Amino acid sequence: MLTAYSDSLLKTLAQIAPGTELREGLERILRGRTGALIVLGTDKTVAAMSSGGFAINTAFSATRVRELAKMDGAIVCDKDASTLLAAGVQLLPDPSIETNESGTRHRTAERVAKQTGFPVIAVSASMSLISVYAEGIRYTVEDTQSLMSRANQAIRTLDSYTERLEQVLQSLSSLEIEASVTMRDVVSTLQRMEMVRRISVEAGHYVVELGTVGRLVALQLEELIANDLPASWVVLRDYLPAETPAETLHGAIADLEALDDKEIVDLHAIAQAVGFKDHLEAPMHPHGHRLLAGIHSMPGTVADRLVYHFDGLQALMAASLDDLRAVEGIGEQRARVIRESLSRMAESSLLERFM
Repeated sequence: MLTAYSDSLLKTLAQIAPGTELREGLERILRGRTGALIVLGTDKTVAAMSSGGFAINTAFSATRVRELAKMDGAIVCDKDASTLLAAGVQLLPDPSIETNESGTRHRTAERVAKQTGFPVIAVSASMSLISVYAEGIRYTVEDTQSLMSRANQAIRTLDSYTERLEQVLQSLSSLEIEASVTMRDVVSTLQRMEMVRRISVEAGHYVVELGTVGRLVALQLEELIANDLPASWVVLRDYLPAETPAETLHGAIADLEALDDKEIVDLHAIAQAVGFKDHLEAPMHPHGHRLLAGIHSMPGTVADRLVYHFDGLQALMAASLDDLRAVEGIGEQRARVIRESLSRMAESSLLERFM
């Protein structure tokens, strides 16, 4: 399952990304084969567990943090890593805090991060590793080349999955117009949408971690996610009962996103997570929210009135101009736009399906 990075961890990863002063300092420490323990933030809790050392209160720089790391003890910075506050500090966190680390520096780093809530960076001289502890997670910083390779792979995968999702959505539209949608079709669409979302999130993490060297990856990701594809909640809203409360819909989305890697390939698990009760071959009938959302000039409130008035996509597709004008908020011009837009969608979907 995709690791859910917290905002705190993502901010820290951005601070130590290639091209930043902090990352340059950490790499200098690695090259010098001297370990380090760096706390990004301070408050009364940090002060209470600190012993010895000396105050610095000077601007952060890569060379300064490298020289300070030569001494025993931890380095304390402000949360933005713009000021070196203290060095040579002995940290004495609560020993009862659970830790799975074995080395003294890493045990201290994990406990301090858990006790204070501030990110803590540990540099291992013996293993040449940079570890970040934040929000109860230990993250090991990868070298830029390996990270770039994984990022490019994620972009290629996202490109392929996005193209496949577009095909699945086109197929779903055709089935909706033909009134031959089954639960399997809807669940398969939700599966593809969730996979695309997960890969997008993963690629976004790589962009943060790559910093200035990830500009090209960032541009590729921006282009791929700029596609005008509907969100999974639009599809769910189309197929869950019309009276489904908003909180139930949000809960279904949360349950879908919480599925692990094994469950997301199981259509039955997805159907259960989003609240579908029938078997996969059961026929389903859309309300029309997704196709109406494809009409860009259509206000959401008007679309909702249409769905409520016609009670199903098939009735909406068959509606005449007079039928459409009977809905509040729809005049002659808007009725023609709706009628023509739905007709184009029907023609396009059927042509794609049978060509």
